Amino acid sequence: MGDKLKLILLLLFMAALFANCNAQKNQIDKTVVANLDLQKYLGTWYEIARYDHSFERGLVGVTAKYSMREDGKLKVLNSGYKNSLEGEYSEAIGKAKIPDPVNDPAKLKVSFFLFFYGDYYVMELDTDYQWAIIGSSSDKYLWILSRKPQMENEMYSELLEKLKKRGYDVSSLIKVEQ
Repeated sequence: MGDKLKLILLLLFMAALFANCNAQKNQIDKTVVANLDLQKYLGTWYEIARYDHSFERGLVGVTAKYSMREDGKLKVLNSGYKNSLEGEYSEAIGKAKIPDPVNDPAKLKVSFFLFFYGDYYVMELDTDYQWAIIGSSSDKYLWILSRKPQMENEMYSELLEKLKKRGYDVSSLIKVEQ
């Protein structure tokens, strides 16, 4: 084998190795909590921060209310105000289910339109169910939720650190006015 060919093969191998290492470095840890007590999770959650996305763009005072439906699924009521706390009220009613309650109780599926479901992963959860970090199978969705409309700065900073360790870009989070 000629020296030129060896050099080209070596460079290709190193480029592939570097690309693989870089891909591993940028991976997001989307693991979920091991246990989720649905009865404790029910009720009102305030959106403290989120990644920007079209279906919530411009909304403030955002809450998510979870309750049980007669069919065993969850009723999801997301609401907020357009551009200011005095703005136009907006709400979306959906449903959620846990496809595998035994093995993955913290991986829910949520739907606001017919039978189209999106992932809802409870990735971090306070033992007293006072705050939660929600993600999905995609790294484009992320929320920090709290039982209270305001979160202490120290607690918020701790949650940001947890997210950084998981590989999330916390600079993209939008703090939600409450």
